[in-house]
Amino acid sequence: MRRKGVSYARYGYIFCIPFVLTYLVFHLYPLVYTTIIGFTDFKGLGRTDFKFNEDLFENFRRVLNNPSFSQSLKNTVGIWVANFIPQILLALLLTAWFTSTRRKIKGQGLFKVVFYMPNIITQATIAILFSTLFAYPTGPVNSLLQNWGLIDGATEFLRSKTIARGIIAFIQFWMWYGYTMIILISGVLGINPELFEAAEIDGATSRQTFFRVTLPNLRTILLFTLVTSLIGGLNMYDIPRLFLDGGPDNSTLTASVFIYNQAFKGSYMYNRASAASLIMFVIIAICSAMLFIIMRDKDAAKLKKIEKKNRKAFKKAEKEARRLV
Repeated sequence: MRRKGVSYARYGYIFCIPFVLTYLVFHLYPLVYTTIIGFTDFKGLGRTDFKFNEDLFENFRRVLNNPSFSQSLKNTVGIWVANFIPQILLALLLTAWFTSTRRKIKGQGLFKVVFYMPNIITQATIAILFSTLFAYPTGPVNSLLQNWGLIDGATEFLRSKTIARGIIAFIQFWMWYGYTMIILISGVLGINPELFEAAEIDGATSRQTFFRVTLPNLRTILLFTLVTSLIGGLNMYDIPRLFLDGGPDNSTLTASVFIYNQAFKGSYMYNRASAASLIMFVIIAICSAMLFIIMRDKDAAKLKKIEKKNRKAFKKAEKEARRLV
């Protein structure tokens, strides 16, 4: 029983202290510090002092005019699109199968675990695995294709720009489609079952039910999936860095790998790496805002506008009535 006059709210604040301190030290401080040094001449060559540039946006202009950054941005977007489109399509297909009340697929738990497993494997392990699979000249892929008579001799797959990008896109797709499927299935399970029962009573087919009932009610979950995939895709680092380190000829150089190279290779340009990070932050924020606008519920937005307009009209009429009285 709660004692009278005793406030337990302070214990909540006490329990929050470790999280707040961790956030301030390991998240907020690095974020603010990165933002600041993006406008300075700071380099990581033993220097601890720095000053603001006379032209505050000098680092940003240098990054934007850097051909490697432009190439890394194109690579990042291309690889993300190439893996996300098949990823979301396969995840939607599996979601439709596993949540169908008509098919009632057996062993769903086992299938879900198997499809999700690639997501829990460390990316370093996967990079080593695929490096071994496509190794030259005696990798398993080379040996298999030669045994099948599809190639005459050993092929250096990882020397081809297109194949290198394709492999990274496939790895990202393979690792994340199971996660996307689980998120979508959880969204479907949150839809009112009466809607599906009504559709079945009205004689709707499985396809009609999926496109007319399931997808419209998954708008919020799809938006979450799109935004999180966009953020993760544009921050892609582990696989491109560990698998091919941006090669061959910068064909797999992503924006995050470019930022790493600027900060920790060569001349240690911390200021330009920070500027590139801020540019990527702005790009991600703009793209996310566009997704929110595109995926918003237009009918709900119109209804809110009408309610707001009616509320203003009511307040105006109320003021007028008071004035007359």
